[in-house]
Amino acid sequence: MTVPAGPRRMSPQRRRAHIVAVALELYRRLPPERVSVEDVARAAGVSRPLVYRYFGSAEELHAAALEQVVDELLAALVVDPGGDLLADLRTALDVFLDVVERHAVGYVALMRSGSVLTWGQGGVQRVRSHIESVILRRIGDGHRLAVVGWIAAVETTCVLWLQERPMPRAAFRDYLAALLVAMVGVTVQR
Repeated sequence: MTVPAGPRRMSPQRRRAHIVAVALELYRRLPPERVSVEDVARAAGVSRPLVYRYFGSAEELHAAALEQVVDELLAALVVDPGGDLLADLRTALDVFLDVVERHAVGYVALMRSGSVLTWGQGGVQRVRSHIESVILRRIGDGHRLAVVGWIAAVETTCVLWLQERPMPRAAFRDYLAALLVAMVGVTVQR
């Protein structure tokens, strides 16, 4: 585990952050729904009741961890409204793929079938809405159908790419950028 054990005495904010960091580290190896409060407590070097003091359930812990990842991702997905659209899209995709790769096991679990449990829906929707609004501010609301479809395609193909790696990351990023251009091109023709 790369998250070092914290000092015995921590402020409540630091203790909570430490527990979330440990949970995120565990999610790199196991889907969140397979990580128990006991697993997190053991890895964090704290008691199970202490984890429950900060998080009322495993779902609350999962949601807090996901929210941290979402907050980091949204803070990093900032584009220059006057910049080159395609270059900005590639940069934003690099940021997104950094997060997806760093949290690959959790991402795949979250995006698969029923894994977007109630604790994950809000965070996933925040990312979708943010990406949609950033793109539509640049290209116009008339392309919403294409953008929403593209976001769904990105989520699905990221799962496949993480599992099979059919192409290098840079080629995959460029593929995703070209896919958006093509989808928007279809809406322009309609």
